[in-house]
Amino acid sequence: MSASVIRKIHVGCRQLGIDEETRRDLTLQVVGKDSLRACSTTELEAVVDALKARGFKPEAKGTKARAPRPFASRSDVRFCHVLWSKLVHAGAVAVPGAEGLNAFVRARFEKSWGAVPIDVDQMRDWKQIASVIEALKGMCARAGIKVEAR
Repeated sequence: MSASVIRKIHVGCRQLGIDEETRRDLTLQVVGKDSLRACSTTELEAVVDALKARGFKPEAKGTKARAPRPFASRSDVRFCHVLWSKLVHAGAVAVPGAEGLNAFVRARFEKSWGAVPIDVDQMRDWKQIASVIEALKGMCARAGIKVEAR
């Protein structure tokens, strides 16, 4: 029994609009058993093939993966991402990527700013971005990372 093949069968039935009773009849007709759990992996694959013959088109894994997030168009916001990635590579921060940077900005500046943007890329106030850059530069200095003057 393979759980992933059983999931594929259920997806196929949903895609084709086949209800539980009809699926059991199909399984009984193809492999002689009405329970998917009682079937071996080869029998389950035979059921998948029968669903494909009826028009089931399984999607390949990973086809719904999100596209990589584009960098912000403003150079100062991109610089925040560069500084954060340097801190990640140095092992100075635990959470990599934009999620970690956004969490850092929320934790560091929420009390002083009151309202913090959900995403650093959405920041438009140059004073706020400058304060984030200075905080990241300070973290880089403490971690021993050289940063060019900006």
